Amino acid sequence: MKKIAFIVPWYGDKIPGGAETETRNIVKNLTKKGIEIEILTTCVEKFSSDWNKNYYKEGNYEESGIKIKRFKIRKRDNKKFDNVNALLMQGKRINFEEEQIFFQEMIRSTDLENYIEKNIDSYSLFCFIPYMFGTTYWGVKKVKNKSVLIPCLHDEAYAYMESLKEIFKLSLGCIFLAKPEKELAEKLFGLKGTKKKVIGGGLDINISEDFSGFKEKYNLKNPYVLYAGRKDKGKNIDLLIEYFKKFKEKNSDNLDLVLIGGGQLEIPKEIKGCVHDLGFINIEDKYKAYANAVTLVQPSVNESFSIVIMESWLTGRPVIVNNNCEVTKNFAMESNGGLYFNNYFEFEEILKFYINNPDIVNKMGQNGKEYVLKNFDKEIVTKKYIDFFKELVGEKN
Repeated sequence: MKKIAFIVPWYGDKIPGGAETETRNIVKNLTKKGIEIEILTTCVEKFSSDWNKNYYKEGNYEESGIKIKRFKIRKRDNKKFDNVNALLMQGKRINFEEEQIFFQEMIRSTDLENYIEKNIDSYSLFCFIPYMFGTTYWGVKKVKNKSVLIPCLHDEAYAYMESLKEIFKLSLGCIFLAKPEKELAEKLFGLKGTKKKVIGGGLDINISEDFSGFKEKYNLKNPYVLYAGRKDKGKNIDLLIEYFKKFKEKNSDNLDLVLIGGGQLEIPKEIKGCVHDLGFINIEDKYKAYANAVTLVQPSVNESFSIVIMESWLTGRPVIVNNNCEVTKNFAMESNGGLYFNNYFEFEEILKFYINNPDIVNKMGQNGKEYVLKNFDKEIVTKKYIDFFKELVGEKN
């Protein structure tokens, strides 16, 4: 097998985001197994950067042993893009002409596209992650049946664009992070001639089992529920704040809410004293934050995997997820490691149940841990990737 390219809109060891983290994990784990990997990306720094600005110089880089080629971005019309994107963010469907504006004015590098077209024979496969960016849409069209999609697909307005059917149809293979993601893709795009595999995300399961000292270090005196991840509306954290405020109004117990991760959030004055925003913390403290929590709450409805759920389970703590996210709900049901809410009243009852039934809750956390160890150990996941790649290129294991 020749080298494998991963094409992403941006890449870096420290940039945030679920697809970004998943890409880093995949390529590092594959590299450790002797697979030659190269990242092909733009000169944009990260998702929240100006997509018209080349943060990096074009050229070859290396980070943590991973080879990276960066290409200049094509100048885009922000206003045209923003007008169409605003409709999609409101959950509205757009017409074909608007879809073409979306992909034309999305982050895009014609230099990258030209490179992969000219160098198609130097690579066994081209893996595109995630589905909605210009690097994927235009890149797949250049390499066609050498392309593998890792879409990180959500049930959102973007997924219903008719133009996407072409790139899913052109791709040789599709890798999914969860069963409901695969089912959604099949419903939207058919995928009858495409080889498909549900693999999931890989975790380093070798974590320290010493979870002591966390509450003392961060001056946390009360039991707490945990939110981990970006603090933005797309992750539905506003709903969690609203529900937690209502819970505190209706219940007299001393439960706090701890937030870890990037982003800014306005906390209502009524609950400021019991919400602790720790921002970014180191990985050791992150696992301690999970382990010392009553539960992790994942309110997002747009997840294709959710690494934070798996990390919480790895420490033996259960989760609460949103009933309207098929992926996280499916994980909770398959593992018996969490419960899911559809409204405030269900959220409140689940929290009270968790607080009042520690033995059952501990068992749920252990169920989650066993589920992660069985399915998402990075060694297991990496082998699945390698086996699938060999199948796609016609190599025997």
